[in-house]
Amino acid sequence: MRLVYHWLTELVAVTADPETVAREIGLRGFEVAGVELGAEPVIDFEVTANRPDCLNHLGLAREAAAIWGLAVSGPESRIPDGEAGRRDSGLGARDSGLDSPQSGLGAREPGLQVDLEAPDLCPRYCAQVFEVRIASSPDWLQRRLEAAGVRPINNVVDVTNYVMLEIGQPMHAFDLARLAGHRLVVRRAREGERLRTLDDVERELGADMLVIADAERAAAVGGVLGGYDSEITPSTTRIALESAYFHPASVRLTSKRLGLKTEASSRFERGGDVNAPPAGIARAAALFQRIGAGRPVGEVIDRYPAPRAVVRLPLRASRIARLLGQEVPAAEVARFLEPLGFGVEQEGEGADPTWTVTVPSFRVDVTREVDLIEEVGRHFGFDRLPVRFPGLAAPQPAPDPRLGRDRQLRLALTAAGFSESMTFAFLERDAALPFCEPGTEPAAIANPLSEKFAVLRPSLLPGLVDSAAHNRRRGRKDVRLFESGSRFTAAGEGRAVALVWCGSAESPHWSAPARAVDFFDIKGACESLCAAFGVQGPVFAAAESGFLVRGRSADVRAHGHRLGVLGQLSPTLAEARGFPAGEEVYVAEVETETLGRIAAGDNLRAESLPRFPSIVRDLSILVDEALPAAAVRGTIRTAAPDTLASTVEFDRYQGKGVPDGRVSLSLRLTFRTPERTLTDDEVQEATERIVEALRREHGAERR
Repeated sequence: MRLVYHWLTELVAVTADPETVAREIGLRGFEVAGVELGAEPVIDFEVTANRPDCLNHLGLAREAAAIWGLAVSGPESRIPDGEAGRRDSGLGARDSGLDSPQSGLGAREPGLQVDLEAPDLCPRYCAQVFEVRIASSPDWLQRRLEAAGVRPINNVVDVTNYVMLEIGQPMHAFDLARLAGHRLVVRRAREGERLRTLDDVERELGADMLVIADAERAAAVGGVLGGYDSEITPSTTRIALESAYFHPASVRLTSKRLGLKTEASSRFERGGDVNAPPAGIARAAALFQRIGAGRPVGEVIDRYPAPRAVVRLPLRASRIARLLGQEVPAAEVARFLEPLGFGVEQEGEGADPTWTVTVPSFRVDVTREVDLIEEVGRHFGFDRLPVRFPGLAAPQPAPDPRLGRDRQLRLALTAAGFSESMTFAFLERDAALPFCEPGTEPAAIANPLSEKFAVLRPSLLPGLVDSAAHNRRRGRKDVRLFESGSRFTAAGEGRAVALVWCGSAESPHWSAPARAVDFFDIKGACESLCAAFGVQGPVFAAAESGFLVRGRSADVRAHGHRLGVLGQLSPTLAEARGFPAGEEVYVAEVETETLGRIAAGDNLRAESLPRFPSIVRDLSILVDEALPAAAVRGTIRTAAPDTLASTVEFDRYQGKGVPDGRVSLSLRLTFRTPERTLTDDEVQEATERIVEALRREHGAERR
């Protein structure tokens, strides 16, 4: 919201300088984006979505009034009527041209019919006919609009914009002569109906959209944008001025589907004031009179079939003290709330007074007692609240176990050199499809912000790969990222952690040549993650995945459960997401909920440091080159006695001296027992048992 300082001071007699105004209002929950000083000082406020009442000068004037204990003097609003109006306006035929024969409209004949056919989408619709003379607005009005960031057009359109910025009520003016039948029909659009909007674009409307039509066709999109065929032109002499309240969800849906974001729609979709439409017309009438632009004809047409009940809420001093942790003097409660537009009636006396608070219709965010307490707290000053914890009547519930699990994930992966990334849960459909399970589609968003946020992510990898590509395009060649979050598949929502790694495997150092990341690096990262959760012996088996390179991908399993997948990202996908051609990108994704369940089921134990020495045996065997290393390790674990402490592959060789289709695999076997020192005979016997098992199961030959 762009607040013009001198405009504010007309509504409330603030004497503080612009910087002080910005600081004090900002302390009440409005972020200050900037202050521009000069002949027309301007303050830019970031107004949160729940406060549409402050997207105008009057709303912020109420905030200033509550801060400095002042009264708000509302803008002049009166509607001259008939001959009295003609005299009050000061407009004669000579200076206004409104009584010329060309106007074709008598002062007492409105010549407009309004039909409200969709009260669910438009609960209240007001209109007023005005005789006007189109011209440029006065300099003061143009300067004020320009300071607020709005381009002046002509006196009629400028007045509607002025009213919107001043009191928050968007308005629209139709050229009455261009409305067929001199009718305004508030209805749903017909399926396939088209409208050429003010931006000179013809748009197709849907049956769930609200339009303002004349007797023949749509003339405006309700709450969003007017129509080209009924816009104000220099030859306009009569207008139908619209001031309405539109259902927020309807405006939001229509705005998104049409791709139209206007000043009006941004206000209506957040929730307007159902009682503001008549006030908007009254203020416009006063401004028309002030600048000599026009005068009203007939009475205001107000279609309001189901008036809303006044909202009254109880407020207790004890509840204020409980939630804020600080007692607020009873006299201060009314002093804070009344300038904001609330009606306050005190009902109780003594140590615990109570109030009945009437909520103004423009405060759509206030529906409960706690909302009133927030208003009291804002103006009492959150900085004045105590910095001690309030007393607890019951013990705090145990923390969600997912919090500890996610913390453990972050510690393990940051220790492995990865940086955490956070991406959107929404993404474009084409980016999601390669990561979907075979035969499934990504979950579509019913009302997406844009095509780039059309579906829910079936995997964390698309967004994470895009983050890595973003870093890569900006000169960061070595990228290691991870993200923990939700993903959405055919089975429902689940939690996972994803990794992406490209560039060098290690930080460059003079002691060794640089090495590019490979499959075994990302595999090692997954092993480290499992080890951090105490999950022993993860198994990696060859896997087929549409987004990974065949032969460089694997499933991760442990204790009979599938944990996830890892491997090299398909080069086609990598290039499509912005990586240079030929660059290898390695990714992994692990289901954290499954990992947590397995870790919780493991019998974790602590062991003392070994007191007795270990004995090492190196073993070289010839096996089939297609035999997975995991199968070799599994056979060794099955055949070996409990004294086998570890098995490590330290060499793999193919070439001269090794038959075709075979590979030489060298393993280091470490034997140890915590009870005594092993003998050579015991170790030799265990080694022979292992060799015999490998020969029997895999046809291995000892070298």
